Amino acid sequence: MSGVQLLTVAEGDGDQRLDRWLRRQFPQLSQVKIEKMCRKGEVRVDKGRVKPATRITAGQVVRVPPMDDGPRPQLFKHRVSDADAKMIRDCVIYRDDHVIALNKPPGLPVQGGSKQTRHVDGLAQALTFGLDEDPRLVHRLDKDTSGVLVLGRNRAAAAALAEAFRHRATRKIYWAAVAGAPTPKSGTIKFGLVKAPGHGKRGEGEKMHCLHPDDVRHTEGAKRATTDFTTISNLGGRVSWMGLVPVTGRTHQLRAHMAELGHPIVGDGKYGGSGQENLGDGWGSQLGGDISKKLHLHARHLIMEHPMTGNTLSLTAPLPPHMARTWDQFQWDAADAPIDPFEDLL
Repeated sequence: MSGVQLLTVAEGDGDQRLDRWLRRQFPQLSQVKIEKMCRKGEVRVDKGRVKPATRITAGQVVRVPPMDDGPRPQLFKHRVSDADAKMIRDCVIYRDDHVIALNKPPGLPVQGGSKQTRHVDGLAQALTFGLDEDPRLVHRLDKDTSGVLVLGRNRAAAAALAEAFRHRATRKIYWAAVAGAPTPKSGTIKFGLVKAPGHGKRGEGEKMHCLHPDDVRHTEGAKRATTDFTTISNLGGRVSWMGLVPVTGRTHQLRAHMAELGHPIVGDGKYGGSGQENLGDGWGSQLGGDISKKLHLHARHLIMEHPMTGNTLSLTAPLPPHMARTWDQFQWDAADAPIDPFEDLL
């Protein structure tokens, strides 16, 4: 067992999340252990308390508590099965020497947690395609949301991509099926978001509550959130095909905003009520019949500048099977929608 260590972040290791840096320094650490150490204040950066997602910079000093000096197993080197390796490789929709993009399937988490052992970050070892480094995550999608997910294939590309996402130098266009028909057909939602209290069976867990914009500054933990929306097609007031752009990137932003409008995303049991069937009044996330109860939210398009060449990179992810079946049933044709359905509104 080693004593307390004070480690300086090297020049080439800056501009990344603390938890990822720790896992590379100490491969025996699990994500759960890192979160626990941060929560207890055992890990500190420049003597201050931090969260796992805190971004570190070169030259900062990280305090690390005593560590087991035993062998450090490579957590993911031998845990990616042939079936999982094939699955994640089949998700690739774009690849060059610097960037790799996936069409993330619904139900697959991006990162691990206390109850998540199979996730994109853990499967990245199967995505090296001959390079020495595992691809690095630069942004996230909710577990049940499908669509375009970008990773950097080297540290420089990952840093540039992460910077682009942080400064909103990307354009993310989501497709969703929502209950009812929003009025007006297009607009901007500016409700703030704050994490709901409570955890466990009696708490609300990670659910977010919407706040009037004027109340954000007076509410602890609240953040401003902005979503642009436009109706691509409507079916008799019962359900609508929407284009959604998260101007800000808050947790569950699109789901909470659409539910607050009274038009929850189809299949959203957390925000739309899992037992409430939509009968055309614009509320209730389940359509009944043969329509899947899975979340109908998909990161359809991502438009951004390539981190190395500077060229425009436009990525498109096909709909997941459950949404494709819904689109077929409603006779919605993906070819009828422009890449950016907001172009005429800008």
